[in-house]
Amino acid sequence: MTTTDPTTETGWPVSGLFLEALANRDFSALSACLAPDVHFRGLIPPGPFDAEGADATEARFRQWFGGGDSFEVLDASAGRLGAKLYLRWRIRMCDADGAARVAEQHVFATASDRIDSLDLLCSGWNPESMP
Repeated sequence: MTTTDPTTETGWPVSGLFLEALANRDFSALSACLAPDVHFRGLIPPGPFDAEGADATEARFRQWFGGGDSFEVLDASAGRLGAKLYLRWRIRMCDADGAARVAEQHVFATASDRIDSLDLLCSGWNPESMP
């Protein structure tokens, strides 16, 4: 097993910028947080995917969270596990009829000035239950 010295690549500033861009649905700013050759892997319903590059990664986020539905980040956080950054967010979207759905995503990333890799796990969209 290889380890990386966490003092050489902190990534802290870019993790905050990434979460802020996501919360604002500013996909250009989100893309600016990514290295041009970022490697993006994910496990989402209906299955795994691999994407290479900032443009392909931005397109994924735009596909999931863009469009005309209302959008709200309910919760988000960032942390560290060794040399990896840990980011998570829970999002609510509502269609024109007011039907709300929620999803949560967890990401482990490597970064220095920009994010070099993202490994994502997604809950998929779930109807928001009302008490």
